[in-house]
Amino acid sequence: MLTFHGSPGRFCDGHSRRSFLKVGALGLGGLTLANLMRAEAAGKAKSHKSVIMIYLSGGMAHQDTFDLKPDSPAEVRGEFTPIDTNVPGVRFGNLLPRMAKVMDKLIVLRAVFGQPDEHSSWMSYTGLPMDPAKREKRPHFGSVVAKVQGPTDPLVPAFVDLSPTMQHKPYNSPGPMNLGRGAAGVKVDGDEVAVMKNLTVPADRLHDRQALLSDMDRLRKTADTSSGLGVDTFHDRAFDVLTSSKLVDALDITRESPAVRDRYGKGSPKHLGDGAPLWNEQLLMARRLVEAGARVVTLGYGFWDTHGGNFSHLKTHLPTFDQGISALVEDLYTRGLDRDCTVVVWGEFGRTPKINKDAGRDHWARVNFALMSGGGMKTGQVIGSTDAIAGEAKNDPVPYPNVLATVYKNLGIDPHDMVYDVSNRPNPILPSSVSVIDKVY
Repeated sequence: MLTFHGSPGRFCDGHSRRSFLKVGALGLGGLTLANLMRAEAAGKAKSHKSVIMIYLSGGMAHQDTFDLKPDSPAEVRGEFTPIDTNVPGVRFGNLLPRMAKVMDKLIVLRAVFGQPDEHSSWMSYTGLPMDPAKREKRPHFGSVVAKVQGPTDPLVPAFVDLSPTMQHKPYNSPGPMNLGRGAAGVKVDGDEVAVMKNLTVPADRLHDRQALLSDMDRLRKTADTSSGLGVDTFHDRAFDVLTSSKLVDALDITRESPAVRDRYGKGSPKHLGDGAPLWNEQLLMARRLVEAGARVVTLGYGFWDTHGGNFSHLKTHLPTFDQGISALVEDLYTRGLDRDCTVVVWGEFGRTPKINKDAGRDHWARVNFALMSGGGMKTGQVIGSTDAIAGEAKNDPVPYPNVLATVYKNLGIDPHDMVYDVSNRPNPILPSSVSVIDKVY
């Protein structure tokens, strides 16, 4: 295995960090050479549907953002007031003026349910709560996509995870589980982006290793001739991956115009609480990655566990959210990506209708919201509603896994198909009881 080390650092939980790129079994993260070449040979990647999933660690208060209840009692309605959006009859909180201007490009799901009271990304990424997902070895949906569809470009991984390593471990992205390392996402934390920009791996540095592997190939070549692709061809492509700048270029937002970068804003790579940073530059990286060929890009975004000081926290951080998410949505439509790229923004649960003694809102697992955009869907609509205090789903409730089913459909994958694990056993992508959200089409 080759490991290229960067500068040492520290994770927010105190663990040591070395930014790195690893090449093991001729792979870059989960981007293995055999998978690349076989995907190309099988012609799997004929289209380029994609998804950007933005996970809101901690659980954002739906009553103060996308489901305000101005006629509810003071201890429920809070400090914010509703403002009109560009879709008649739909209103958002007054700290979301830019989001209000792109409502015609959004779908607001106001009655998402089914997440237990747990701080975990597993439901969002696998369709199951954390414990049963672990028991069943349920993989990250990005790994399913990488396994089923493969890359669109041999030099760009199908699945890139921009989520940082967060101090609260269940916030972190699930792995490929029973699909094996070949389906893992390429993990790019904030520090790794800087390291990758400065890393060069010229071909002459890899010459000795390439010669050694070529010798090994000659011993195995007979077994592989029936495939029509020699393993030396596989290894040639592996070195192309290592010396290519395509992935690094996609992560380099300095290639964008100042106007585009200013529209997104910067945010900060600094972690908030024990969750994710509110780093808008990653949203721009995500758009660049799907343009470069990635099928799935995921990232953790912000920290919204507001047991105390809910309103002061939102006043500080919602403007950054408002700028970044609205910029991403606008950018996708401006660049003509809205037919093929689906955006999903959601977290693990909602917040209590009643404000607590610390001016905060506690966990509320009964109902939450989600935002969707692009994907060729019918936007400019609100699906579902809650009761008078945003405490219970009232109309058109949407189970969490149905959002994932809709994402799979947008990617061209039947959510009820089978995906084969490392032992070549078939596993349903999602249970048969899960369905797509028909109203988005």
